Amino acid sequence: MANTKRAWKLQEFAAHGADVNCVGLGHKSGRVMVTGGEDRKVNLWSVGKPHCIMSLTGHTTTIEAVRFGHAEEMVVAGSQSGALKVWDLEQAKILRTLTGHKAGIKSLDFHPYGEYTASGSMDCNVKLWDIRRKGCIYTYKGHTSCVNCLRFSPDGRWIASAGEDGLVKLWDLTAGKLLTDLKLHKGSVNIVEFHPHELLLASGSSDRTVKFWDLETFQLVSSTDGDSTPIRSIAFHPDGVCLYSGCKDTLKVYGWEPIRCYDTVSVAWGDVCDMSIANTQLLGASFYKTNVSAFVVDLEKLGPLGGGSGDSNSNRRESGGLSSSRKNFVTERPPTQSSRQNSAPKQSDEPVDKNDDVEEPSAADIQNPAEYRELFQVKSRQAHVPSKKVEKFQPPPEDPSPEPQPPRQRSAEKRESGGHRKEAASQNNRPNRVDRSPPPQKRSPRQEPGGINAEDFLPRQAARPSGNLNDEEVLEGIDKGHDAMSQVMSSRSRNLQIVRAMWTSGNTKTAIDSAISMNDPAVLVDVLNVLNMKTSLWNLDLCTVLLPQLKELLSSKYECYVIAAGQAVKLVMRNLGQVIKANISAPPGIGVDISREERQRKCSRCYSVLMEIRSILEKRQDATGKMATLYKEMLLALSTLD
Repeated sequence: MANTKRAWKLQEFAAHGADVNCVGLGHKSGRVMVTGGEDRKVNLWSVGKPHCIMSLTGHTTTIEAVRFGHAEEMVVAGSQSGALKVWDLEQAKILRTLTGHKAGIKSLDFHPYGEYTASGSMDCNVKLWDIRRKGCIYTYKGHTSCVNCLRFSPDGRWIASAGEDGLVKLWDLTAGKLLTDLKLHKGSVNIVEFHPHELLLASGSSDRTVKFWDLETFQLVSSTDGDSTPIRSIAFHPDGVCLYSGCKDTLKVYGWEPIRCYDTVSVAWGDVCDMSIANTQLLGASFYKTNVSAFVVDLEKLGPLGGGSGDSNSNRRESGGLSSSRKNFVTERPPTQSSRQNSAPKQSDEPVDKNDDVEEPSAADIQNPAEYRELFQVKSRQAHVPSKKVEKFQPPPEDPSPEPQPPRQRSAEKRESGGHRKEAASQNNRPNRVDRSPPPQKRSPRQEPGGINAEDFLPRQAARPSGNLNDEEVLEGIDKGHDAMSQVMSSRSRNLQIVRAMWTSGNTKTAIDSAISMNDPAVLVDVLNVLNMKTSLWNLDLCTVLLPQLKELLSSKYECYVIAAGQAVKLVMRNLGQVIKANISAPPGIGVDISREERQRKCSRCYSVLMEIRSILEKRQDATGKMATLYKEMLLALSTLD
């Protein structure tokens, strides 16, 4: 019987000795992967195989962004200190060390012709680097927050930058100026991609939409309906017939003229961080702590290429892009030196940093010579590059009719392990199944799973004593846990309905006061997530009541609470930071001005709490992982008050 799987997990492996921060796929072959982690290493992998091919060292701080060159012959990595390193994979040596950013690197891309690279940073700047000249040739300024994504256009003349400030900026490299701002997103923009042929740009945002932009008129073509979670990664089909959008545990297929969703498939990849298409398969990569996972989606089983209703050829003809009269990019590389100079990026007067000539010691440790020669050496790569000749990844065999024994074993293992088993990113997806006899039963006190206590999600009350459960009371304890979680969800639903009733009647401030008075952090975080997407609602009145709550949430042990509070603090600084600074430093006025005095009083209260938040963040500068990035972004935003 033919395999009917549309998506499956290909592999999961430990990629680093410390937490992984970034993953990048090779977009030419779809068969190589690069990872960067807290251990300051850049590791290269063959997709589908668990052994590291090569490990690149030299960075002195954690790796925050990685990117392959278009031909997969180079890789660039950016660190938390703002430094970039470019490696030649064929020669297994470092090419350049580039410095100039004042904060950590968040996004990278190579020019289509490979001689330039671009970087976006937490310092809000985009820099264009000449790899041969070893220096920054232009700095593009205009974003007011972190630059999350960069992409060169297929013809190499433009670059699109996506920011935490909700803007997509389009830069003309040859003129060295901003072409336009695309402003319709209501949340931070996480990803941008150019259409492979047409003058069309797609952007995915934390407002849960994908928007399509016409690059002839710089107008919105269409926008998807709001998804259930933020958009993390997007990729156009190589033929330009559709766009694939990746969000939490889901892949969707879109057309844009008119907007339509061709297909949706569930993929258990969590927050996918990169996608690559090769040989009618889409490969997605994600990470969790030290592990990296790869997933495969069979595009022949998804619309509009197949798997949907109707003829696949007719779906191709109707899909967004093929019927458009929009102009195309001219992607032929200039054949002569003079014409190439005409299309080269404009150079600024910035001097080359001479310190770049003194490179830090860097090394390339080839751990798998055979794989390295096959993937990155010239002769082998010439045979490897054409993606159509590479064999497809095969799905795992269909599970036979369920047998009673494995489920009994799994449930027995759960009873024996009790609360000692910690949650992992994908604990049930293991490459090999090994049958083994059940371990002997051991008596042990029951522990709370994963450090989670359901009572933390209920309105704060007097603490109730809890005792240890013996083995005979485990099942009863599970039932009690279910009742507690039901109570949590019922309480939250009831509180949110109260807040929503006040909100929809136009009493936003009253709704916020009500959410705070409920003394339920979960409800407050839900409200904050809405406020973070509606920047127009923020004012000094809201700041005075919310900032003390944000300070408490930043001390929470739950990461999602800290992230919501951190995003809100950055939003306050972006929208009202200059107002607060101007009012606390303004000289006393002449006469009585009640409104001015009230405004100064509110600004003074906000400033006091913001300084307390700043002192908390300064004590956490030794944090690691994505929380360290959030803390640094907040400190950078708060520095504008100096």
